[in-house]
Amino acid sequence: MAFYMEKMSVRDMKNAMEKTKTVIIPTGVVEQHGYHLPLSTDILNSTMPTVLAGDRLNAVVAPPVNYCFSGGELLGTVNVSPNTFGLYISEIVSEFARMGFENIIVLLGHAGTDNINALKNSLQMILRRDKALSEKITLSLVEAWNLSPTWLSGFSLEPEHDFHAGMMETALMMHWAPELVGDEIVQDEEYYAKMMRTDQDWFEKRTKPLESPFIVETVGQRDEIEVGVMGLPEQATKELGEKICNEIIDGLVEYVNKLEEYRKNK
Repeated sequence: MAFYMEKMSVRDMKNAMEKTKTVIIPTGVVEQHGYHLPLSTDILNSTMPTVLAGDRLNAVVAPPVNYCFSGGELLGTVNVSPNTFGLYISEIVSEFARMGFENIIVLLGHAGTDNINALKNSLQMILRRDKALSEKITLSLVEAWNLSPTWLSGFSLEPEHDFHAGMMETALMMHWAPELVGDEIVQDEEYYAKMMRTDQDWFEKRTKPLESPFIVETVGQRDEIEVGVMGLPEQATKELGEKICNEIIDGLVEYVNKLEEYRKNK
């Protein structure tokens, strides 16, 4: 069964660790998701599967980390630099290792190229700089979407893809928090919306004061973007969201069981 740290005492933690040595750290971001989804969408992407997994999930679930790096700049988005986020998660991971957890999972509800790259580098450095620790623990970076074949299929839709605030994320929100889903779906001007469905990083504007390979680019958000939807939310259904949710839960439970089995047999 799942053990939720925010509801536990020291005694509860001791009892939980007699049953599991796996901890899950959900992470999300406060970020715009168009006009139809809440700023907490990516937080719910990582927290709701651990809540709904219930008795099937043999792990301690840590309180979520709700801030990281979006890269977008629309109203409501809170950016924490990727390096800061990576180091912060590393500190949290180190504390769980100190407590005696042997399987540590960072569960991502938010993607972002810069965000994931920085986090991977920080987590790899923990193991690289402490060989003894690397032999004691497994450290996993699990993106929620990689647990769901259905969600992943949206990334490869043709001719345009489904990314941020699109069909898959909207469907998930319709399943687990329908009261937070707005009735009106608004998109950017068609050209800009199409480009964002083609390339999830197209929203970035890169400039240099002069052209030279030595100049560090300034990266920001394109001025033309006003809504920021990168997908096809009008195609979302509650039934699709339930399917994706069940796939995430099944995948997470299966992975935790695999880690616990490995720990007991090593």
